[in-house]
Amino acid sequence: MFTTRPELSGDFGMVASTHWLASATGMSVLERGGNAFDAAVAAGFVLQVAEPHLNGPGGEVPILLWDAREERVSVVCGQGVTPAAATLEHYAGLGLDVVPGTGLLAATVPGAFGGWLLMLERWGTWPLADVLAPAIFYAERGVPMLPRIADTIARVERLFRDDWPTSAATWLGHGDRLANPVLARTYRDLAERASAAATREAGIAAARDAWYRGFVAEAVAEFSLKTAWRDSSGGVHGGLLSGDDLASWEASVEEPLTFGYRGHTVCKTGPWGQGPVFLQQLALLDGFDLDAAGFLSADYVHTVIECAKLAFADREAWYGDADVPVDDLLGLPYNAERRGLVGESAGRELRPGSPGGRSPRLPRLPGARVRAQAGTGEPTVGRDGSVRGDTCHVDVVDQWGNMVSATPSGGWLQSSPVIPSLGFCLGTRAQMFWLEEGLPASMRPGVRPRTTLSPSFALRDGAPWLAFGTPGGDQQDQWSVNFFLALVHGGLNLQEAIDAPMFHSEHFPSSFFPRTARPGVMHVEERLDPAVVAELRRRGHEVEVLGPWSLGRLSAVARDGGFLKAAANPRGAQGYAVGR
Repeated sequence: MFTTRPELSGDFGMVASTHWLASATGMSVLERGGNAFDAAVAAGFVLQVAEPHLNGPGGEVPILLWDAREERVSVVCGQGVTPAAATLEHYAGLGLDVVPGTGLLAATVPGAFGGWLLMLERWGTWPLADVLAPAIFYAERGVPMLPRIADTIARVERLFRDDWPTSAATWLGHGDRLANPVLARTYRDLAERASAAATREAGIAAARDAWYRGFVAEAVAEFSLKTAWRDSSGGVHGGLLSGDDLASWEASVEEPLTFGYRGHTVCKTGPWGQGPVFLQQLALLDGFDLDAAGFLSADYVHTVIECAKLAFADREAWYGDADVPVDDLLGLPYNAERRGLVGESAGRELRPGSPGGRSPRLPRLPGARVRAQAGTGEPTVGRDGSVRGDTCHVDVVDQWGNMVSATPSGGWLQSSPVIPSLGFCLGTRAQMFWLEEGLPASMRPGVRPRTTLSPSFALRDGAPWLAFGTPGGDQQDQWSVNFFLALVHGGLNLQEAIDAPMFHSEHFPSSFFPRTARPGVMHVEERLDPAVVAELRRRGHEVEVLGPWSLGRLSAVARDGGFLKAAANPRGAQGYAVGR
């Protein structure tokens, strides 16, 4: 089949990401003797500068990695938690029934810095100053002002001028080169503190301490608690983050959740993120014959979409930073019963199951009147098919067999006002909580939001095979599933699977403000066979056909047949894979 670019193949190293500068940075680290973990961290910090509308220092990052020495997959959780003051009573007192999608009130502890540093400390080899150097260079000198960045800034220019003056000072007035000298100064200060330490590990610890207990934490707390500016609720609200909130948090290492499918073992984060919904889809699909259906046939697409609806309904009822019945959700009896709900016609209801006999409870969709504001939530796919940005992704494999899949996000330039002394804004991930008691994803202090960020890793016949992922909010664990199935059932290579016509469901509530749902609606790229689209409509799907290259921003690296391989997304003319 036609591909937009070749699948890369070599034996030294591969980097694939959502921006060519990050991919080139990661590859330069590999070329100079760094390993996959050093390369991913350096690339991750560059993404904060090169794609500030998609991620930033105040955001978060979940990471899946394979350590060739330990021969195991680990999860690094760089997802910060809610402030101690983030109670249901506080939000109710403000008259809110949904957390605003922008502004200070939706901030959680900025976890990306801690997540990247934990991976560098435990698995990397380079000093912090060396991995920060490319990001400092680009922040000082500037990066190309991509049309998507310029468009994002233009959409929020009035908001910046009227309500967020520190953001106006940081992001307005640039030409074709976007620089952030204040952020460069912040990272240079951290690099100098790290370089002054006696050892590499001590330097990383010194920088982490400055971030979570030193000058960064002090600036975050002061700005959050003393500033009250307008947000997407239409009201003026201050923040809740305190110095104690930052000081008491640290990134963690966890075991992945896994599911075996047709000789492959897929690894994901725990249910504090939406990652297990990928595994639930596989558990349902395992009882269907997708090979007999035919890749991208009407039967194939219908089955995948209907299984996604069931899995995401369970996400709504059961997922959160709580006691989630994962074993039951992934169990054979449960999925055999759930599989029977997939009929010949499109399902129109949100139907969570009863794992272990428990009764599901869905959140009440909010009825809040919201202010129309650009930058709200995590804009992913426009009704016209344009991909307006939301998150980043980076994958790395090195010559020793180490592999990384990371999905940094949050702290978007359009999401919250810039902290003037630091050069970045806070994230807004708390918008994913429900302001309703008794749900796994209910707002409460000191817990992680049920993030949509969802890096992926897969083994084949027990050996490390594939690191992959995509931006896309709620679509991440649909587009990634489609890509994986294209490899397993479609027989495509990495680039062919990325380039193949993409589709997803809009059936379930959005994880982002203002939390709307579109029951029965699915999006497809117009390259999907028109006869397939017609048959899907006949079965009751409300199919909206979008642009031919509008859905998905996947990238991937692999170890396959004695070679290292990589591929990246052509959509948006921004992602790139490099390697040799």
